[in-house]
Amino acid sequence: MHDVNPSSALSEFLRTRRAGLRPEDVDLPDYGGRRRVAGLRREELAHLAGVSVDYYTRLEQGRVGNPSDAVLDAVARALRLAPDESGHLHRLARPTPRPRRRPAVRQQPRPSLLHLLEQLHHTPAVVMGHRMDILAWNRAAVALFGDYGALPVEDRNIARITFLDPASRELYADWAGCARENVAFLHLEAGRRPDDPLLAELVGRLCLGSEEFRQMWADHPVADKTSGRKSFRHPLAGTLDLAYDTLRPADDSGQALVTYTADPGSASDDGLRVLLSWAASG
Repeated sequence: MHDVNPSSALSEFLRTRRAGLRPEDVDLPDYGGRRRVAGLRREELAHLAGVSVDYYTRLEQGRVGNPSDAVLDAVARALRLAPDESGHLHRLARPTPRPRRRPAVRQQPRPSLLHLLEQLHHTPAVVMGHRMDILAWNRAAVALFGDYGALPVEDRNIARITFLDPASRELYADWAGCARENVAFLHLEAGRRPDDPLLAELVGRLCLGSEEFRQMWADHPVADKTSGRKSFRHPLAGTLDLAYDTLRPADDSGQALVTYTADPGSASDDGLRVLLSWAASG
């Protein structure tokens, strides 16, 4: 099990972001000499944020009970945080009251997303839960990624497959980039759902099973899964450069329909058509 504790996660997040900045990145003078810590010193960050060194130190140690939005915004600006990272900082520093823990349950696919999925005959697509569980998929997704139905239910998880299934390293042309995206999304969800025992269990199993996951998790990347491009090296279709889009219902951020499409008329479009035709005839 991995304890996704907001206080310790806040300390880890702030330390990693501070360590990733150099004085020249934030227009501070660097007087040379060897620094005892990587990146900015606490006093430098406090100066940039307009707070006292003592206050920032306590904030980074998780000892400020209710920091204001103004202070957190100032710290986010000083650290050059992206919007997803800034929201993550606010959630970690000001966690919502924890309700009484309920028994963990695995998500079931939302009927409306299932209906959409069934209409996508020529587009690889999956329904993804907030833990990156694969809740449903279509035949086109099986042709691209493999048969999720052949896996035990607990193993149908995008992050788990990425880090623990050797075949994923062959499928993804930029495996490291895809892997880091998964870690960033899990960190985002851990900040949103610190009391989710199944999410904590997933993180713990990945930390035990993959040194690369453990190192990426310690770096504390944070980003939502929205849209982008991925390049696949498919054993039958060759190289496929596909755009992915994550479509979420407005009233339920915990599930999403993730689709993969090729640019019309491209070589990847031709390759995807051949792959899907082959899968349909198999």
